[in-house]
Amino acid sequence: MNADRDIRYDWSREELASLYAEPFADLIFAAQTAHRRHFSANRVHISKLLSIKTGGCPEDCGYCPQSAAHEAEVKAGKLKDKDAVLAAAAAAKAEGVARFCLGAAWRAPKEKDLDLVCEMVREVRAMGLTACATLGMLTAAQAAKLKAAGLDYYNHNIDTSPEYYGSIVTTRSYQDRLDTLAALRDAGIRVCCGGIVGMGESEADRIAMIHTLATLPKHPDNVPINMLMRVKGTKLADAPPLSPIDLVRTIALARIAMPASIVALAAGREHMSDETQALCFLAGVNAIFSGDKLLTTANPALEHDRQLMARLGLTAASLSGE
Repeated sequence: MNADRDIRYDWSREELASLYAEPFADLIFAAQTAHRRHFSANRVHISKLLSIKTGGCPEDCGYCPQSAAHEAEVKAGKLKDKDAVLAAAAAAKAEGVARFCLGAAWRAPKEKDLDLVCEMVREVRAMGLTACATLGMLTAAQAAKLKAAGLDYYNHNIDTSPEYYGSIVTTRSYQDRLDTLAALRDAGIRVCCGGIVGMGESEADRIAMIHTLATLPKHPDNVPINMLMRVKGTKLADAPPLSPIDLVRTIALARIAMPASIVALAAGREHMSDETQALCFLAGVNAIFSGDKLLTTANPALEHDRQLMARLGLTAASLSGE
């Protein structure tokens, strides 16, 4: 079978809802089958995310402790010194990390700051690492500048469904998100785009989020699925917890709908049992973020991840394993 034949862009919400509702074992089997058509069964990409500019963001995203609209215990800081960023990148490479991501709490980067980030990207690439960034909204010209600097990936999540988005963010629109994704595609930068579950959204919203991603002109190269980290002082601090089974169903649906995309288990792993994470891998996850912090929230230590991967028979993708 030609693996490319199962890559579709014409999914309907009804079709995806039917898949989501399949008996759990059947859904996992379908996801695992799709996964093995496109990827090595037991290889996992490991990335590291560094906050290069923390806090003070003017956006009001209800989940984010870096928003200036919230009273979370995150202090606004300045853009990190380039040497400090490159030292962190070198340490990540020494740990066996394949991809290094630079994250800044901006609505959109200013040109002088973007120029410095481009310098960081060039030097991260010179180390032999894959370079990723998440800096907020971009214009077409800014995307082109990052591409010229050698940026491999850019992360810009849609967060949730179009219908629920306004309940989470009011300072920018869903279309703003889609416009940045279009600028990235046009510039030839690989796209990381997923969302967050456990924000009080409905099952239909989770399905609609996957539908939006799976019907883009090109599937995201990387689809991060985040479990909400409930942080004191944010709007969603008291959101009801999501069942791990619902998380796994969402991941399986993403794997089936976008079979050739890397599916990453991102935020929230700190509060997941090893058994929940094992189910996520079984459902099609083939990327994680390492390190004790994911921007400003806790993340499992790399040594714990290595032990879990060893128990599950998983191995890390090499630096050339993109």
